[in-house]
Amino acid sequence: MLKIRLKRFGRKKYPSYRIIVIDSKKPRDGRAIEEVGFYHPITNQIKVNLDKVQQRINNGAQLTKKVQNIVQKIKSLNY
Repeated sequence: MLKIRLKRFGRKKYPSYRIIVIDSKKPRDGRAIEEVGFYHPITNQIKVNLDKVQQRINNGAQLTKKVQNIVQKIKSLNY
């Protein structure tokens, strides 16, 4: 099963994340199938390709709770 989840980057105590599509059995920082966005919690920068996310959801991928919140925030800002 495919999941859309966060992959941690950045240094100690200064995280940044990539939003990726990955097999649910792979480790958090494992090799991604596709990168669909970026999230930086400290500066609150968010960049997500909603078209790719929606395409993956239609093909059966599931969002994690954190990624759901990020996508909802982006959708509320766009409309």
